[in-house]
Amino acid sequence: MSEDLSAFADDCAQDARIYLRTLTDVAEGAAPDAALPLTLLALSQVLLMGARLGAIVDVLPAERFEPDSGPDAEMEHLRAGLAIIFEGLDDYADVTDPVTDPTPASGTLVGDLVDVAEALAHGLSHHERGDIDEALWWWQFSYLSGWGERGAMALRVIHSVVAHVRLDADPDTVAEAEFDALNR
Repeated sequence: MSEDLSAFADDCAQDARIYLRTLTDVAEGAAPDAALPLTLLALSQVLLMGARLGAIVDVLPAERFEPDSGPDAEMEHLRAGLAIIFEGLDDYADVTDPVTDPTPASGTLVGDLVDVAEALAHGLSHHERGDIDEALWWWQFSYLSGWGERGAMALRVIHSVVAHVRLDADPDTVAEAEFDALNR
């Protein structure tokens, strides 16, 4: 494996760790007032990682079959904690595939966030065992086949909620804040 790809894999592993750590902190209620912005930032960063994976040539692992990386990471604590934090925001409208099948569908924010976490954790387990090409292959394949789409939908939902919170504020309060900001 080239030095550039190995460094890229290390960057991806760091992004995966940050996403998992941030999601865990959010799920544990570490900063409830910052849950949306923290999730927005972590998800945006990991989707940048995915975009970089999608932009490079296909990574091919040395082995034809995926080596066992041990048991999958337990994610139920994330699912349960996020369900509490994002209560009332979880369900959203979606389409099956915006290119080939615009049939209305639905999704869940918590499910999407945890799906991304599961895929990243799986690749991270390969990376931590030293299977760098397998980790890159897994992250790239699963980004293109699953977590990239789920992450993009979760990002759209979170962006929409943040926009509503910030823009649907009382007009008088917004006007006062704008006046104060402009006249400092």
